[in-house]
Amino acid sequence: MNAKQWSMLLHFSLLAGFVVPFAGLVVPIIIWQLKKTEFPEIDDHGKVVVNWMISGIIYAAVCSLLSFILIGIPLLIVLGALAIIFPIIGGIKANNGELWKYPLSIPFLK
Repeated sequence: MNAKQWSMLLHFSLLAGFVVPFAGLVVPIIIWQLKKTEFPEIDDHGKVVVNWMISGIIYAAVCSLLSFILIGIPLLIVLGALAIIFPIIGGIKANNGELWKYPLSIPFLK
């Protein structure tokens, strides 16, 4: 596999959490750490993915707290949709050789 394919797989691996609990958190980090020295461009994709993971956890926590006043429920639904849509877009862009920074992602890692 080449760098574009590994980058695409890195983004798509976020979706593994919908099949196996916590796999969407573990698998992307493993791919990123194992392949970033072999393919330096994967390091940038890995940072984008981890930034989104951390941001998503923060957003989910805030939305869960807001669920007590009912506004958090539709926000959790939107967040769930974005958790599917963003990795798909990121994976497609990565396969085209582009680095796509997820909107709404807080840049913890630069």
